Amino acid sequence: MIDPAQMFSINGRVALVTGASSGIGRMIATGLAACGARVYACARTAARLEEAVAEIRQETSGDVIALPGDVSTVAGIEALVAELSNHEKQVDILVNNAGTICEAPIDEYPEDGWDSVLSLNLKSCFFLTQKLLPLMRAGATGERPSTVINIGSVGALRIGPKETYAYAAAKAGLHHLSKSMAKRLAPENITINSIAPGFFPSDMTQITSDEMHDMLIQMVPRRRVGQPLDLAGLAVFLASPAASYMTGTVIPVEGGMSL
Repeated sequence: MIDPAQMFSINGRVALVTGASSGIGRMIATGLAACGARVYACARTAARLEEAVAEIRQETSGDVIALPGDVSTVAGIEALVAELSNHEKQVDILVNNAGTICEAPIDEYPEDGWDSVLSLNLKSCFFLTQKLLPLMRAGATGERPSTVINIGSVGALRIGPKETYAYAAAKAGLHHLSKSMAKRLAPENITINSIAPGFFPSDMTQITSDEMHDMLIQMVPRRRVGQPLDLAGLAVFLASPAASYMTGTVIPVEGGMSL
């Protein structure tokens, strides 16, 4: 007998969301909190994170905790996991969202930009997942697996107009990394899926004019940019029992941009 109240329930689950002070990370953290998860929101800038967490609490009446940290280095990841371990004996949901971008002409593309993008957008996702495995294994069961949600990009599915070489490479790598980790961890009741967002307004992707907005929506068959519910709903689904048999998938949320 299917219980519709439990099918999509994440009530009482423990989540860690990186890059949660703005943009996509904040949208997902808000959705998870609104649906009953205890959400640890992570970002580098403590003051900005505290402000975002206060607003998410007010909006959702949810259980949201600010956990400042820098996941761009393994040392920063280890410090973050150690602090989280002081509060929780298990983590059920990990959202690897923290990211950055570097745009430059191909003849001028800088090595430091390449390295910073690959470190945060790809390397950090592997090592944060690795270091969190003991906490994720602790509560994982066949019926309620722990889940990792990696935030990829439509930029890994199609070539866009901007010269963001490291970003495209990192996100394409993340899609494939998710599949290889999913295959390894599935027998341990840990699922790993990727979301590939299209254009969602954020600090990284700002709409600066009406002309830019019109150009963007002409690229999208749905004729609009992404909204918070588009991502939050999918993240809740992937973390719920309804998605317990899904792993290794890349799910575009881009209004048809990659068609």
